[in-house]
Amino acid sequence: MIGRRGFLTGAGALGTAMTLPAERLFAAAAEALKPLPIPPPISSAERLERIAKARRLMQLSGIGSIVVESGPSLEYFTGVQWWRSERLTAVVIPASGDPIIVTPFFEKPSVAESLSIPAEIRTWNEDEEPLRLVADFLKERGVSAAPVGFEETDRFFILDRLRQQLPGLRDVSANPVVRGCRMIKSAHELQLMQSANDIMLASLGYAAARTTEGMTPTDIDALIAAAQKQLGGSYDGGLILLGEASAYPHGSHKPQRVKRGEVVLMDCTCAVHGYQADITRTYVFGADPTAEQRKVWDQVHRGQQIAIQAAKVGVPAGAVDDAVRAAYESWGYGPGYKLPGLSHRTGHGIGMEVHEPINLVHGETTPLAPGMCFSDEPGIYIPGKFGIRLEDCWHMIETGPKFFTEPAPGIDRPFGKDS
Repeated sequence: MIGRRGFLTGAGALGTAMTLPAERLFAAAAEALKPLPIPPPISSAERLERIAKARRLMQLSGIGSIVVESGPSLEYFTGVQWWRSERLTAVVIPASGDPIIVTPFFEKPSVAESLSIPAEIRTWNEDEEPLRLVADFLKERGVSAAPVGFEETDRFFILDRLRQQLPGLRDVSANPVVRGCRMIKSAHELQLMQSANDIMLASLGYAAARTTEGMTPTDIDALIAAAQKQLGGSYDGGLILLGEASAYPHGSHKPQRVKRGEVVLMDCTCAVHGYQADITRTYVFGADPTAEQRKVWDQVHRGQQIAIQAAKVGVPAGAVDDAVRAAYESWGYGPGYKLPGLSHRTGHGIGMEVHEPINLVHGETTPLAPGMCFSDEPGIYIPGKFGIRLEDCWHMIETGPKFFTEPAPGIDRPFGKDS
């Protein structure tokens, strides 16, 4: 998926309200589908292993502590599921010893509910400075003079106000620690992602089999939501593009309805215990594909294979994008990111977030390593006509990439042998 938030979807301006009541959609899904097995969530023991790894990486990098505010990385290390607001909730992890959670006084009971590691919760009242708590903790641990790492999505006010509390603060990026942990998935994380991918692919196939002429993106999205609910996934809305809208990776405001002979593109995500899948299937509805539709579909399918063949342990991530783009240019697309062609990166990192570091994009030098997970989605877009995007996710093992889901075998069988 190109972007998770803010894309143009059928659930808003692109279509009418769904044709069938939600109750009927869910009942139909329950009759047709059986829930899939779901692995258990991440345990406290695994989070403690993550904290231990973070400490080792801090010591290797000469970082005395890291500060991680609300968001996926906070949940990754502590289990605390919290949103971002003007009120700070964060974890401070020192290079030795237990971390602390800093949160407003009145939020302590709620924050404590999801905290799954040993950590003192230190609170601040509305008329107090929360970064004073952070500064005091760093002084207590004797690491206030050591570099403090800030998670890359931390907001500027956290750094700015901690500088006021700790004059001479040595701030550094926490990427060597946070990325060093989160980019390499454990076997348990991979199981959760496999489950999410299984549910996602089944949901897309279910919806495609029930798509009829005249449906809007909203109608199709509702079918996917019903299937995911029955199968055990968590759905946050998808990107359904019909006809010419498929030529624009984030869609169009123009009204869309399913028409015979036109492209249907479904780019959707699924979460299982917070771990994501991201799959795209594109096909032609109700008629044989034209020669041009078939040609472009086959080229994108070949692009997926070129990407997977280029991905080897130790190879810079950007080389995967370069390999795909070179092939596309040899076929007359581009050059580079120009249209008609591939106007976005070949893939993105995925895990707790649909998009997370690193990306399969030109210039990315991070070497591929076992445990890294990516999408593979080298679309081709022809403005004014249509676009084709095929997307499956894979993870690196010692011998190379391994898909979570098998890529679509052909435009006539977009969901596998029986489609």
